[in-house]
Amino acid sequence: MSGPFPGIAGLDTYALEDGACRVEIIPTRGALVTRMVVDGEEVLFLDEGTVADLTKNVRGGIPVLFPIAGPLPGDTYPADRKAYTLPQHGFARRLPWTVRQAEGSLLVLGLTSSEETLRQYPWAFDAQLTFSLVGSRLTLDFDLENRDTRPLPLHLGYHPYFRVPQGHKAQARVETDATHAWDNREKKEVPFTGLDLTAQEVDMHLRDHKGPGTVLSRGPGLPPVKLSWSPEFRLLVVWTLQGKDFVCVEPWTAAAGALATGEGLLHVEPGERVSLAFDIEA
Repeated sequence: MSGPFPGIAGLDTYALEDGACRVEIIPTRGALVTRMVVDGEEVLFLDEGTVADLTKNVRGGIPVLFPIAGPLPGDTYPADRKAYTLPQHGFARRLPWTVRQAEGSLLVLGLTSSEETLRQYPWAFDAQLTFSLVGSRLTLDFDLENRDTRPLPLHLGYHPYFRVPQGHKAQARVETDATHAWDNREKKEVPFTGLDLTAQEVDMHLRDHKGPGTVLSRGPGLPPVKLSWSPEFRLLVVWTLQGKDFVCVEPWTAAAGALATGEGLLHVEPGERVSLAFDIEA
């Protein structure tokens, strides 16, 4: 790997390459993977305008959701007998990450708690995100150290936007054995009988998807994408919008609101570390 190059809107961008696969990452835009190209084919969807406009949340690539995935009720949760405010999907995707190591097909980025994060999430931490590319498999390894004196609640998710043209959605499939889900459009629990990815909007949170991974079939002429993840990821979210050429397939460690409800939250003891991996192979 050479040094960074000026990418979208001139933002410093790093490239990982192995054979016919290339991955591009913008550390200052929330450690965002913006592109994954295999044999000349774009695996990810990206709205470049949302990358260039720093006031916007990026639509596309692989946003990292930490310290929460999804929204909190009223965007607030209690801690230390106080109410704290956190926006949907947390702050990691909005903050600049620092480059700790860049070589060959490896990039290591870091995010350490600060006055800004402590106002929203009152735990001292050090987060490290390692991106590694072997062949056409990209691994995102999220490592979190609790630097606080109390157990740290962890809610982590990834929000990859996979390129699926609208005309392919009728044939696209997400492999799952789930039998019930939270329908986030209807705001209710529903029996799960399958996905119609051609609908106006699909926002299904699969409660009992059992395997530590899935396969996204993207329709004719596009290679499938194989996903695998650490067993701590217990919820699978599938989201798409009609007329938009993406399907999001998102592993989360717990359902939305976990920091407020406590349901499914992971905890990291003081001085301890936890490491969670997510693999994408096209």
